[in-house]
Amino acid sequence: MRYHQRLVITALIVALSAAVGCASPAGSRSGTGLTASGVKYGKGVSRLGHSIQMGAFADVKNAERFTARLQAKGIEAFYFRKDNGIYAVRFGDFASKEKARAAAQRLVRDGLISGYYIAPPDEVVFGSVQPSRGPSDTRLPSYQAVKPPEIREPRVTRSSDERDMGFIAARTAERFIGIPYQWGGNTVVDGLDCSGFVRAVYNLCGVSIPRTSREQYKAGSPVAREDLKDGDLLFFGASASSINHVGIYVGNGTFVHAPKRGEEIKTAALNESYFERRFVGARRYFQ
Repeated sequence: MRYHQRLVITALIVALSAAVGCASPAGSRSGTGLTASGVKYGKGVSRLGHSIQMGAFADVKNAERFTARLQAKGIEAFYFRKDNGIYAVRFGDFASKEKARAAAQRLVRDGLISGYYIAPPDEVVFGSVQPSRGPSDTRLPSYQAVKPPEIREPRVTRSSDERDMGFIAARTAERFIGIPYQWGGNTVVDGLDCSGFVRAVYNLCGVSIPRTSREQYKAGSPVAREDLKDGDLLFFGASASSINHVGIYVGNGTFVHAPKRGEEIKTAALNESYFERRFVGARRYFQ
């Protein structure tokens, strides 16, 4: 690798490391008060900053490969399937649009990406309503890529009627069902694959949560099993001090989770014997 490329990648990793995974960002992103969107976050949870999104991959394998390429550079990234069936890759948590764009442009200059989209802090990618289609229209909406340096996508924000973030998180989690999980890279630690999935779901809801399942268990507020609601996180392990798995509750006694690297994201029932025995507790991130 050329010296110039190494400098660019090192600078970007430093910028992303300072931005990604912060449990209590400063200023308007505090994790304890009401935000402009009217959502109040629990302990250790905060509004996500600006993120970088790129890619229009028809084949999930291509999205996997590109995500792995970013992860190999030390960049925490994940892929997801959009309403039109196309896969995109997202990463980063920047304090301003300018900082996000500067990082994206460094990647453009280094040849790692071409077009990109800067996702704003108050964006909810999917919202709580499915895209409307006519009764006879079974086609997915078309996708038109815009030339570099920036792909501009419609901005979907929370309205006053869309503040049930738990419901939105649950519906977002369900959109991942059937997608193979390949976000662990070569640095997987116990419980990181599944926690990366729930972190990605909340990222798409504009929310930053801790990275590992054990850290996630310490955040938010405890929830009794009989009081579970959509979007609550369910934790599993031998004990509260040895959490090694997490999923997102989606109602009716079921949750969505990433079983392990390489397997498809799927649903499971909390009363299944394996999960029943290992259930440690639940946490809610919105007050």
